[in-house]
Amino acid sequence: MIDHGGWLMELGRFAVVHRHSSNFNFRPQHCDIDLLVIHNISLPKGVFGAGNIEKLFSNVLDPRQHESFSSLKSLKVSSHLLIDRNGDCTQFVSFNERAWHAGISEFAGIENCNDFSIGIELEGTDEIPYTDDQYESLIEVSNLLLALYPKITKERITGHEHIAPGRKTDPGDVFDWNRYKSRLTTLS
Repeated sequence: MIDHGGWLMELGRFAVVHRHSSNFNFRPQHCDIDLLVIHNISLPKGVFGAGNIEKLFSNVLDPRQHESFSSLKSLKVSSHLLIDRNGDCTQFVSFNERAWHAGISEFAGIENCNDFSIGIELEGTDEIPYTDDQYESLIEVSNLLLALYPKITKERITGHEHIAPGRKTDPGDVFDWNRYKSRLTTLS
């Protein structure tokens, strides 16, 4: 269930936690939410469950903690939702607000995808298969979002790699788009 404020309140057998990020702002006026973007993230790459993603989205990641974090020192990013390897969800930004997940991006000839999209991060990499629990959780959340935001259609669900080609590669070749999209119940 998603409340009127745009916060996921419950999701079947999966836990839902809210960790508010300051890395968001308001969407432009009269801007429809009509795109869903699937991402992946792990910090450091290939390390799961360390809590570093939450720290990054909350601006408290210590860049000295790992050599790969130095490039993240002043980065201000967020996503609406993170789905961990167990399928549990952490929401950082209301779906109604503009999370900073897409960066320089374009979809269907329109730039700045953050303005009109919802971003969901899967804890993972381009090379390591996602878990069954992640797919189940993602499908459940996506069905809720499709019902709440009817302008998001099957054709308007995409990967970060498709809106920022050459710059991003996620969710990668291991993401099973058919498995995911075949289970969505509200497709236009």
